[in-house]
Amino acid sequence: MTADDRSPAERLLDRNRDPEDSGRSLSRHARQYQRTLEGYLQAGHRPRWMERLAEIDLETGRERRRLERAHRGLREECGDDDVDFARRWRAVARAWPFDDVNELIRQHNDWYPIERNLPVDPRTRDYVLIHGRSYRRDPLDAAWVLAQFPAEG
Repeated sequence: MTADDRSPAERLLDRNRDPEDSGRSLSRHARQYQRTLEGYLQAGHRPRWMERLAEIDLETGRERRRLERAHRGLREECGDDDVDFARRWRAVARAWPFDDVNELIRQHNDWYPIERNLPVDPRTRDYVLIHGRSYRRDPLDAAWVLAQFPAEG
């Protein structure tokens, strides 16, 4: 294998093996140490998939609170006119921008199985379920808004 064929991780390890290049060398144990979730957490670094899930939950909560305020405000504005409220609330739900959180969800759906090194179920030819459920998250949209804050009632 030539130097150009090596991955960035291999080049870093090779550089750290030579004490003249980096000032210190990695021990044999450190070079062979298996990286685990527990190791990341003990070192104080959370893996990207874990950070992304926290960001998705935070952003979803933020959108839910914003929608709750908008729902309450529109309900007060419409008063007893349920038909007008339902028509206007559906329009708000269709127009609500979820770009940032949906980008995080898209990244999660694309990268989570790779980052977690999930095995593939040979029967379904899909990644295994996590606690009996798919790892995939549905993007937020008008249907999600109307499920959280119905236009009727």
